[in-house]
Amino acid sequence: MSIKLENISYVYSPGTAYEHHALKDVSLEIPQGQFVGIIGHTGSGKSTLIQHLNGLMKATSGKLLYEGQNIYEDGYDMKKLRTQVGLVFQYPEYQLFEVDVLSDVCFGPKNQGLSKEECEKQAREALELVGFPEKYYKQSPFELSGGQKRRVAIAGILAMHPKVLVLDEPTAGLDPKGRDEILDQVKLLHEKTGMTVILVSHSMEDVAKYVERLIVMNDGEKMLDGTPEEVFRHYKELEAVGLAAPQVGILKRIVVIDIGEGPIVLVNPEIVEESGEQTGEEGCLSLPGKYGIVTRPNHVKVRFQDEHMDTVEMEGEGLLARAFCHEIDHLEGKMYMELAEDGIHDNKYTEEDYLNEEE
Repeated sequence: MSIKLENISYVYSPGTAYEHHALKDVSLEIPQGQFVGIIGHTGSGKSTLIQHLNGLMKATSGKLLYEGQNIYEDGYDMKKLRTQVGLVFQYPEYQLFEVDVLSDVCFGPKNQGLSKEECEKQAREALELVGFPEKYYKQSPFELSGGQKRRVAIAGILAMHPKVLVLDEPTAGLDPKGRDEILDQVKLLHEKTGMTVILVSHSMEDVAKYVERLIVMNDGEKMLDGTPEEVFRHYKELEAVGLAAPQVGILKRIVVIDIGEGPIVLVNPEIVEESGEQTGEEGCLSLPGKYGIVTRPNHVKVRFQDEHMDTVEMEGEGLLARAFCHEIDHLEGKMYMELAEDGIHDNKYTEEDYLNEEE
């Protein structure tokens, strides 16, 4: 099950002086169970995009498929779609209107035609999922704090048992403590239920620690799409459109290799190509005085960031290829001993032999 957009475009006020192309040929797919962040500055198209996901807005052109079916086909059940893809708007507390919290959260299930008992059961389950205290269930929603109101609004969507939860700027207007509490609760909710969560924000800091995939919108187009680590490697492009990649919580794995031709600094290296084969002795300072016979590729291509965080590709053969493989394995928590073909041996090459060779 997934949401799939194929060449979606949307134009506000077409054919008038106010014509504005809000979405331009956007294609992407969000599989069931993924935690996705959508970021972009004001006017980038992110809020327009998510209002297409449950049919609140209809694309000017393109197709949107939910669970393999085009939602723009004649006879498609939009009411059912909107219970499956729940959208929590920015400042959702302004949509609270019932006399108490429990009644407010029951509103959605009630409109689904459920009995009073079923409505209350689902409402209580939803409030529990968002960590809302039971002692406030009968309190007026207008007497709650900003963070508590957000939880109630999210619970109101969850009570309808959606498969997808879309949150538009869920931390807007909250203080740092309230912001962290809401995001921590959303993360916990995703882990507990396995539902798809789509988190929209203009703040890199909000999404960096939580999502597994990040989509960057700019001027109505999908600019970048990947893991947070992959996206933040493009920090120059992000800064050019007014977005700053956060430095906190982003993993940087660094290794320095020197085979006698000067040090090579590699940040977040990955092997992208390999060919050939070489078999020979290999040791490690982590296990001094030992070696093993290890087979490695004879040629590799490595992609990494240099000390200036520019993306670089470098090829290595023979000893350099072996060093690349050995050190990148280290970063992955693997030691050469796991690859040694006939066990680990004592190194008979002594320090005296080395000094004599130097002379």
